[in-house]
Amino acid sequence: MHQFKSHLWSLKSIASSYLTLRRNHHQHDLNNVRLMASQLKTRSVVRFSGPDTIKFLQGLLSNDVRRFDESPGEKTLNPAMPNMPVITVPPMYAALLTPQGRFLYDLFLYMPTKPEEKLNKTRSGRGSNDGELELLADVDTQVLDEVVQTFKRYRLRAKVDIENIAQDFSCWQCYGINYSHESSAAEELDTASIGWGAGIDKSTMSASQGNDIRWQWFKDPRLDCLGYRGIFPSSSEPPLVEADKETDEKNYLLWRLEKGVAEGSTEIPKESDFGALDNYVSLDHISFDHSTPFNVGEAIPLEYNLEGLNAISFDKGCYVGQELIARTHHRGVIRKRLLPLKFLDDKGKEAEQKVAPGSEILDASSGKKIGTVTTSLGCRGLGLLRLADALKKSSLLTILGQEDLKVEAVKPDWWPPEWF
Repeated sequence: MHQFKSHLWSLKSIASSYLTLRRNHHQHDLNNVRLMASQLKTRSVVRFSGPDTIKFLQGLLSNDVRRFDESPGEKTLNPAMPNMPVITVPPMYAALLTPQGRFLYDLFLYMPTKPEEKLNKTRSGRGSNDGELELLADVDTQVLDEVVQTFKRYRLRAKVDIENIAQDFSCWQCYGINYSHESSAAEELDTASIGWGAGIDKSTMSASQGNDIRWQWFKDPRLDCLGYRGIFPSSSEPPLVEADKETDEKNYLLWRLEKGVAEGSTEIPKESDFGALDNYVSLDHISFDHSTPFNVGEAIPLEYNLEGLNAISFDKGCYVGQELIARTHHRGVIRKRLLPLKFLDDKGKEAEQKVAPGSEILDASSGKKIGTVTTSLGCRGLGLLRLADALKKSSLLTILGQEDLKVEAVKPDWWPPEWF
């Protein structure tokens, strides 16, 4: 725990040295950085509340939202510690798709834990609670208003309120350590509990934490190597992260690029075209407002590795877009996937050149297009590529119109072996 705090206190110097490394040596080696924290200004918060919240989201999203309403199991039953609630619910990563199974928006769902929340007498579920059911969603800021309006189109007579609360809450990421390899279970428990502010070394807790004890860090629900994620009141910094110890969000983007993880409706692209809802397949389990237009998606979720990021449940039953996802999954053939990219000069060194998203990636020997750059920052990027061409050892890849720039596609360590 003390080691964790010392790392957080050194965020500023770490970030400064890393950014200097970027400028002077054009290298993006974040694996040598122990810990960083970034406020994610590219993400905003939406609140779902009301008695039909779980049922409403269950029929729409790709993951099994019923977990938030189940008896303890998936939930964490915490030991009797003064700085932790009796029950905490891990966050969930999910996606909203078009009826044709294309990507629209990703969401991180949280159930805020109330300080007074206790188990019932049989320890089989939550005790009595006079407050209404509430879920918070961390969504892409660029499409925030669109996300809210899209969910409202689906609502009809469902008893659920959908609110933009971006002014009140901020999204944060704490990253730079592979917790699954370097932290003991006790350290992870202590780290996750930070924010409840009543029991662990209060003399070193963040002075900006205040008295609100509802908010805490959680393990990122996608991958352990992505670190911790949380929603916190905008009026204060997260626990143990003072205002002058955070680092630029671009470092979090670089961290994700190295891991091969896309996030949001820009990196996982959706088209902005609108079409009449009547043109889509009909779905018996969900109702639509047919008087309004609906977004048309572009990205196929399985090609962007969403099943490996725990965003898709294959046994939850029907949801919007489920038919294509299930058919593609059970067919078992996915020829294109999102891959981390390195941009290199003719000497094999990482090259800081501007590569625009949408740039075509070619096999230099055949001149054949094998994929497209979807995201780039400095000498790193993500690309949707044909696996058979991108990952064979003899491949020499380049960018159309930037033939002096070489491209190296990398297979992420977290990929299951059956993918390639």
